[in-house]
Amino acid sequence: MQTNPTHSSLVAVGDSFTEGMSDLMPDGTYRGWADLLAARMAARTPGFRYANLAVRGKLIQQIVDEQVDVAAAMGADVITLVGGLNDTLRPKCDMGRVRALLEEAVEKLAPACRQLVLMRSPARQGPVQARFRPRMEELFACVDELAARHGAIVVDLYGAPSLSDPRMWDVDRLHLTAEGHRRVAEAVWQTLGYDPEDADWHTPMPATLPPGWVMRRVADARFARQHLLPWIGRRLTGRSSGDGLPPKRPELAPYEDLA
Repeated sequence: MQTNPTHSSLVAVGDSFTEGMSDLMPDGTYRGWADLLAARMAARTPGFRYANLAVRGKLIQQIVDEQVDVAAAMGADVITLVGGLNDTLRPKCDMGRVRALLEEAVEKLAPACRQLVLMRSPARQGPVQARFRPRMEELFACVDELAARHGAIVVDLYGAPSLSDPRMWDVDRLHLTAEGHRRVAEAVWQTLGYDPEDADWHTPMPATLPPGWVMRRVADARFARQHLLPWIGRRLTGRSSGDGLPPKRPELAPYEDLA
């Protein structure tokens, strides 16, 4: 791997994780790890360009149909691809189809850039991870195999103790906090070969006393009302949180300060 490489452009492809939920900015938009990574890369390279095609709620088929060809045509130095995890959380998930679509995406993107970046996505400790772990690990095994075959690099967030900590996750229990996104940006930064700015990004936060039983039940009830029930409703009606939403940065354009 090249040390402290120079990249002139970045295109991010994926779903809500790459869009930046739940790293909420004061103006109501989301920042996220991809924006943070782009800021660092732009600080090193005048004229740096950045596009983020990710849209929340997208399944791997939608990512392939709506984002992959667009990203490949941009000719960026670096492309990041994170997708398929939304599929694994669906009650009916054809993992063979997910693997085939991910392979299609990688086969198109790898030759279209200098460096393709894939990820083993982070997972929050809890019953959701326990229930869907076999599917998730099957997806990540596919990621590893495709990376080896096509010269991509893999950022292992799934194996990072810091990112499994529930305190790194927003109240919806699906998306990282601002601190979680910062650590992901650092992980990608280092995997690309840049000198660390936080060598301990994978180190867990200091332990604290867990909330009491009453506070946990209140939090569970709020989560169910505000997030779980609406999520179930969308699944039953075939809707997505990203329906009708455009990509946050659809053009590979000169970077501007997103802070």
